Amino acid sequence: MKAQTIVVLVIIGLFLIVLIQNTQVVTLRLLFWKLDIAQIILVPLTMLIGFIFGYFIAKVTGGSHK
Repeated sequence: MKAQTIVVLVIIGLFLIVLIQNTQVVTLRLLFWKLDIAQIILVPLTMLIGFIFGYFIAKVTGGSHK
């Protein structure tokens, strides 16, 4: 197995551990909105939004990894 695959699996495992340990309901306040949401939903949602923004910024700026 490649080293890169092992690193990705370890990161996913750590993310799942953090996710499972944070199941309480938190209050999200954004400008005028107030939303009570489970942290187990909020963390992956925030991560997904970050990946989407990163993808589009890389597309617009022509970023690539080599």
